[in-house]
Amino acid sequence: MEQKRKEMQITAKLVQLLPLQTGNGKNGEWKKQDIIVETGDKFPKKICVSVWGDKIDAKKLKPGNMLKIDFDVESREYNSRWYTDVKAWKIEVEGAREDQAPDYSADYVPPSEDLSSQSEDDLPF
Repeated sequence: MEQKRKEMQITAKLVQLLPLQTGNGKNGEWKKQDIIVETGDKFPKKICVSVWGDKIDAKKLKPGNMLKIDFDVESREYNSRWYTDVKAWKIEVEGAREDQAPDYSADYVPPSEDLSSQSEDDLPF
């Protein structure tokens, strides 16, 4: 029986980054970043989304960003209880273009000036 994969996608605002998790498994080192996003519906819902490995992009994962997230939902059973994960496989910042110049304003450090030697009448502007 062949199954068709349905695309699952949501656009939501990133409201919280949970601590980065890392470890070693049978396939080597791994890292996982859980993020909390909130939908913009009439009754907003918060969703915990797991982002794995090279999909973790600090430039995109900033609180306040509107994200378009393509994801899969997977459930597993452990000790007769079921657990469900929402796993992102693609994340884009909503409204960002690929050819758009990066925003370096957060990295700007103003030059240091010694203003203590200036008098009140000798304003720098």
